[in-house]
Amino acid sequence: MTREIENAAGIPVVQIATIVPIMLTVGANRIVPGVAIPYPVGNPSLGIQGDKAVRRELLLRAFKAMRTDISEQTIFEE
Repeated sequence: MTREIENAAGIPVVQIATIVPIMLTVGANRIVPGVAIPYPVGNPSLGIQGDKAVRRELLLRAFKAMRTDISEQTIFEE
């Protein structure tokens, strides 16, 4: 589905996912690895400020992925 959104509408799609191999298999183009299965976009064990920092970093990485031109499936780990 993400490929179709990108191809048909020209809108870059980023998926934050905890199981990257599945995202590769289903054809996601821009992948940001998440934290863990129960909390893919955060880490509540770090407390409010730590969790907020993790979420912010993931969001900034996703924004970077959206702005990056790619020619193949890409994992944005940093």
